[in-house]
Amino acid sequence: MTSRLLKLATLENLRDYGDYATAAGGRVRPGRLFRSGHHGRLDDADLERLGALELGTIVDLRRKVERTQQPSRRHAAFDGRVIESDLDAAGEAPHVTFLKTADLTADSGREFMTGLYRDMPFSPAHIETFGGYFSSIADSDRPVLIHCAAGKDRTGLLAALTHHILGVGHDDLLDDYLLTNTAVDMERIAPKIAANLKKTTGREPSHSALVAFLGVEAAYLEAAWSAITDRYGSIDAYLETALGVDTAVRDRIGERLAA
Repeated sequence: MTSRLLKLATLENLRDYGDYATAAGGRVRPGRLFRSGHHGRLDDADLERLGALELGTIVDLRRKVERTQQPSRRHAAFDGRVIESDLDAAGEAPHVTFLKTADLTADSGREFMTGLYRDMPFSPAHIETFGGYFSSIADSDRPVLIHCAAGKDRTGLLAALTHHILGVGHDDLLDDYLLTNTAVDMERIAPKIAANLKKTTGREPSHSALVAFLGVEAAYLEAAWSAITDRYGSIDAYLETALGVDTAVRDRIGERLAA
């Protein structure tokens, strides 16, 4: 378990994604960028621990149906901004449909995840939310936390784009993305999810299929990177053209987050 992981009993995958070296010779400031799973199960003790981070912005990348089913708990003293996604206001999440209907093998899990990552950067709701997040960190000196349901896919892509802007090397960027596999106890949660799926659908996935689905692999993020490059020519062009992160915004982000 690395020092950037913040272990809370009722909040999965909480960690600081700052404190990496940058190409300019500095470091991303620690204690300013946080990522996690959803905040719907926080107990009072963990709510206090999260409150101690003194967050200025929380970015919730979940669908409306996810927020309705598992509403976030907020610390009483939280006075910051909440940015919420408008992704798929109605209907169930694609991963739920996959678990209910697909051939539940490791290969099908990887195929689903790779396709998800190819499409993820281009969703209008993601583009709007990602752009709002980058505007927020460009204009605020307070810490920010980004999260989705598990804190690994939507969150992982947004954290990787942040690292790219800040000049974090690709190896470190990828290591941070893959840290989900250390932060989340797959062996503990996979049987619970399998049991719940069998109870609700009568289907029983293999352990390897669930691990492929619940974890992250370098190929997933690389699929998003390749799709962006194919459509926009470069990650930088995507950031500027799709998300509005031009040179002025990048400079402000660097000034606030890179030491």
